[in-house]
Amino acid sequence: MDTKKITIAIDGYSSSGKSSMAKRLAATIGYRYIDSGAMYRAVTLYAMRNGMIDDSGNPDTKKIIAALPDINIDFAVSDGIQNTILNGENVEKEIRQMAVSNNVSPVAAIPEVRHALVAKQQAFGAEKGIVMDGRDIGTTVFPDAELKIFVRASAETRAQRRFKELIEKGSQASYEEVLANVVHRDHIDETRSESPLRQASDAILLDNSNMTIEEQNGWILDKYNEAISKL
Repeated sequence: MDTKKITIAIDGYSSSGKSSMAKRLAATIGYRYIDSGAMYRAVTLYAMRNGMIDDSGNPDTKKIIAALPDINIDFAVSDGIQNTILNGENVEKEIRQMAVSNNVSPVAAIPEVRHALVAKQQAFGAEKGIVMDGRDIGTTVFPDAELKIFVRASAETRAQRRFKELIEKGSQASYEEVLANVVHRDHIDETRSESPLRQASDAILLDNSNMTIEEQNGWILDKYNEAISKL
């Protein structure tokens, strides 16, 4: 394995398959993988558990900001699976539920939340050798990353993927609900004032609407090898 280490930033829309691709790439090349979206989901779960989001899905911004020092997020790998740890508790299953999906974008749009988690993400990647995916990794977290990928697919394709994933995990959801959630999250991600979702000028675009998992994994491994060869 090459001893040279780089930073790999993978951004894109919700349910575009970027996390699965990032995980596989990290495992293949021996890098650490960080799911930045899981960090925003963990903050959202904390807010939901502590009555900081009302029944209409509106976050109590002041209370969430005040609680940030009490929210510790880390990751732990068990049997090859990365789990999200919130204040010492494995919340990987909880943060993937539709209830969290329906509330995460407004929480993630709070500037102070983004500032706190970006600082944590930058600390994770301080020594390179990291693959991180999210919405603003190549634009805000690691603007100098040696390899940046931006992933997109149609809303319908992404909703089908997410719906299938939820059903396989035993979650209760309808395709219509999942599609509405995808479209709603896209709007919030694209229009928020703080670090909106956009393709970095030096990011490589990947539209994986019609690609198999094997095809996209091979594609990004090729891009990694190209990036390493330029060092």
